[in-house]
Amino acid sequence: MAKRPGPPPPELPELVRAEDRISFICLEHAVIHRDQNAITATDARGTVHIPAASLGALLLGPGTSVTHQAIVLLAESGSTAVWVGEQGVRYYAHGRSLARRSRLLDAQARLVSNQSSRLAVARAMYGMRFADEEVGTLTMQQLRGREGARVRAIYRNESRRTGVPWTGRTYDPDDFAGGDVINTALTSAHQCLYGVVHAVVVALGGTPGLGFVHTGHARSFVFDIADLYKAEITIPIAFDAVAAGPEDIESATRHAVRDAIVANGVLSRCSRDIRTLLLPTDETEANLLDNVVELWDGQGRHVASGRSYGTGE
Repeated sequence: MAKRPGPPPPELPELVRAEDRISFICLEHAVIHRDQNAITATDARGTVHIPAASLGALLLGPGTSVTHQAIVLLAESGSTAVWVGEQGVRYYAHGRSLARRSRLLDAQARLVSNQSSRLAVARAMYGMRFADEEVGTLTMQQLRGREGARVRAIYRNESRRTGVPWTGRTYDPDDFAGGDVINTALTSAHQCLYGVVHAVVVALGGTPGLGFVHTGHARSFVFDIADLYKAEITIPIAFDAVAAGPEDIESATRHAVRDAIVANGVLSRCSRDIRTLLLPTDETEANLLDNVVELWDGQGRHVASGRSYGTGE
């Protein structure tokens, strides 16, 4: 039999468990290539080798170019490539998920399709944001009311802390520059965070569109997860940026968010939080690299694929 062209893919034992991998590496202004089973990144300072089997997602920032063989190696190693802006603060496109199994995607679809489980996930999200409140028995309407009061208080507190006037969160998506300076800074900061969260969701194999609190938008789940970090990261940064009075508020805000995302390990935290919310406790450490294809048999049962079923088997 003729040998298949191209380098052979890594054997499964060579691959590192998803939980033990380097979660994300962001590269900018570099040429990405392949050397055996390693990804190489070359810039003006030289070349570094990155073992593809231990990499979760490769974030390709501005000024990068990537070869076909590098993408092949990432795909065969259960990693993914995500095209982003500076240090991951804009999301543009992505390759295949690092997950070979659809466990996380299946769980997301199942949880969002049932009213009780969807409410349970929404409560868990609010619990992550407001750890000092008991939310276990609240309805969705009550959760929204509590959230509204808490978020308004956060904005007022940041206004008092920084001296930046605050009259409310108002902006026109069709006239970005038409609002006041603090709303412009907040929008810039939140958009950066959305880009990072979107990259994490697709890298893990989830879908951005199936949200639990937000709904009806192609990035509803992205908005859900991003809300977990706004009070800690993007809201204070936006107020600080306006208080500093830079000439270019949008640029200053984006750079501050970029640095905070790196300093606070948001990529790793986001990955952990998504799995905690969607997967049962005993499955959060499950290996997503298992290359298994099954057939649905009804009533929650699965059967093996790769065989013919029916009479005369």
